[in-house]
Amino acid sequence: MTEVDYVVVGLGALGSGAAWQLATRGYSVVGLEQFDLGHGRGASHDTSRILRHSYHTTTYVRLTEEAYDDWARLEAESGEGLVTVVGGLDLFPPDCAISPVDYVDSLRAVEITFEELDATEIRRRWPVFHPPPGTLGLYQERGAIVPAARGTAAMQRLATAAGATLLGSTPVTGVSDHGSHLVVEAGGTSYTCRGVVVAADAWTNQVLAGLGLEIPLTVTLEQPTYFAPPDPTPYRDIPLWIWMDEPSYYGFPCYGEPTVKAAQDCGGPTVDPDQRTSEPDAEMRDRLAAFMGSLLPGTGPVVRSLRCQYTLTPDRDFVMAPVPGHPSVVVGLGSAHGFKFAPTFGRILADLVTTGETTSDVSGFGFDRPGLTDPAYQANWMV
Repeated sequence: MTEVDYVVVGLGALGSGAAWQLATRGYSVVGLEQFDLGHGRGASHDTSRILRHSYHTTTYVRLTEEAYDDWARLEAESGEGLVTVVGGLDLFPPDCAISPVDYVDSLRAVEITFEELDATEIRRRWPVFHPPPGTLGLYQERGAIVPAARGTAAMQRLATAAGATLLGSTPVTGVSDHGSHLVVEAGGTSYTCRGVVVAADAWTNQVLAGLGLEIPLTVTLEQPTYFAPPDPTPYRDIPLWIWMDEPSYYGFPCYGEPTVKAAQDCGGPTVDPDQRTSEPDAEMRDRLAAFMGSLLPGTGPVVRSLRCQYTLTPDRDFVMAPVPGHPSVVVGLGSAHGFKFAPTFGRILADLVTTGETTSDVSGFGFDRPGLTDPAYQANWMV
């Protein structure tokens, strides 16, 4: 039996953020990861993720303000430049499945500066874009890229430097609540602790099995793809972009190499995370290439594709909350748009597991909402 203050289960971006926050507050921390640290089986690997203010509710927009501050703190403490501001462009074509009204209203309510651009102005500013007539673009100057694998590794290094023990290849086989303490079984060792943070993404329900909670989750296998434009120069200065329709796509300017990364959002098959393939899917690649040929026709041939997982709640909202009946076990789920908030997740999860409270508004991210409690709830991931 090993005694520590807190155990963090799962060391992707969210769990690494929680380990960093807990350790820097002076607690003894053990982080447990079933795969190697920095593995590619989840959603915290590869190069780039989007950091932006634009969201469909004021709760999320306000949380993005905190995210920018928390990334700045991570940069300061790690000594690394992690946020690359490139601007962000949300593209709403005519009769789009995702209404721009909620985005516009939420940005205005929180007083975030943005511009509304028509298709002609979009092409004037960035001639490589070919949006159809009638497209509305919402442009935010602070849209940025944050590094996935490198950002996660920075939080792990800071956690270790602050005294945390982070163990890879150590799957958790049980979590039990004994009232005065919790016991986590992993790698042949029993850890007794005052609290547990579960940030296990697609494996969350397996970790929570002994606590009588099962979250309705869907795991899909997505496929970011890199294209090589014959002339990468104009693609170095475009904003990151999101196509706000069904199907939805997103992409980046050149970042670290002369390629353009893009992907379909929620376009992959449902999978078992323990049985999934890592091989690229030709049909998904061709579907994305056809779309890129219409919106950004000069992006060139495919260089490579890779796979990553989405772990989705039915309403696609986050989970940041204690397990019902077990207040010392706190769950964090990013629902496939959480990386931009990774340092913020770490701070909030550390708050909740240590004090049960946080200054951030997480009132909509509990277990008592219809998306998690109503069996008839119709899943909606287009947000």
